Amino acid sequence: MHLLLVEDDAMLAEAICDGARQNAWRIDHVSDAAAANLALIDHAYTAVLLDVGLPRESGLTVLKTMRNRYDATPVLFLTARAELSERIRGLDAGADDYIVKPFQFDELWARLRSVIRRTQGRVVPVLSYRDIVLDRSKRSVTRNGERVALSAHEYRTLLALLERPGHAVTREHLQDVVYGGSSTIESNTIAVFIHQLRRKLGDDVIVTVHGHGYMVGESQS
Repeated sequence: MHLLLVEDDAMLAEAICDGARQNAWRIDHVSDAAAANLALIDHAYTAVLLDVGLPRESGLTVLKTMRNRYDATPVLFLTARAELSERIRGLDAGADDYIVKPFQFDELWARLRSVIRRTQGRVVPVLSYRDIVLDRSKRSVTRNGERVALSAHEYRTLLALLERPGHAVTREHLQDVVYGGSSTIESNTIAVFIHQLRRKLGDDVIVTVHGHGYMVGESQS
């Protein structure tokens, strides 16, 4: 089992990670929404332990981003708010369960095991265009059934384009997806990834929409 913990409280995160490893579970830890979004693109996790009260962007934003891209990975919310309205918000946004801080670790692991049991067998949709198939659960891309080796940045770029077929995706949005909002990248970096994707997948797969960005498929506007 491979878990992702999204928690900005360093002491709590350390305790959760120690407990997970004692249960012989692999666990990755990030402390903010941007890092969580990148980790979720790059890895196929068994489940996510997601703090609601993250700095800058909330855990709800991370969850909505996951569900909008058809990522069905089970999510257990960690929340310091015991109000019923807050729990309902999380469940309505797509969380599978929640636990209120402070909590007993035995209850945390029991709820996590329950969430995973309930969600086993979920179908995670693949994204495709022509003979190109992106399987999120395996983080793989194939063309004509043959595996295509992509770098992490190329994979993230293609995923962002396949999520909105027929619609122009701006360079700014692609930069956010690929780099998690970093402002220190070169202006032509996305163009380099697009060039590499065209070389590997075909020149006509990704269309340049002048003045807007890039697009996969025919325009739906």
